[in-house]
Amino acid sequence: MTEDKLYERTMKRAFNLLSAKPRSLAELRERLMEKAWAESEVVERAIARLQELGYLNDQQYAEQFATSRLTIKPIGRSRLRRDLQRKKLSTAVINQAVESVYESHDEEALIDQAIAKRTRLRGKPTTREESKKLMDHLLRQGFGYDLAMRKVRAAGKVDDDDL
Repeated sequence: MTEDKLYERTMKRAFNLLSAKPRSLAELRERLMEKAWAESEVVERAIARLQELGYLNDQQYAEQFATSRLTIKPIGRSRLRRDLQRKKLSTAVINQAVESVYESHDEEALIDQAIAKRTRLRGKPTTREESKKLMDHLLRQGFGYDLAMRKVRAAGKVDDDDL
């Protein structure tokens, strides 16, 4: 297959992949290289062209992903950072996106939403064990330990020295 035909085929596959959902540079590169006919030089040329056209921008992608993630479900910084790392983004891009998105989303309000949802489903924690479960849930959601501890104490009004 000639290089021009290969380039066309690669671009067509890239547009199909991007039309299904937005992707980071590394994700797209990985998906394009899956095919047996893919050549790394052609893939790099296609990616460069897509960046030039504005279809690929890791910073913009990271911020959009982070914003939509927080809109769907209240999560903390560490969970958001982990989700962005799964998208194969660079650390600098991740840090900038996390800082940017938490400027417009208050972490206190997000943890309050998470606690409200959890207490709506399971009721307010009345025992030390229930408070610990709520605390563990908030930590899994990526909220900081100190913030989660303060909010759990306020929500449960339980003496939580052992959490």
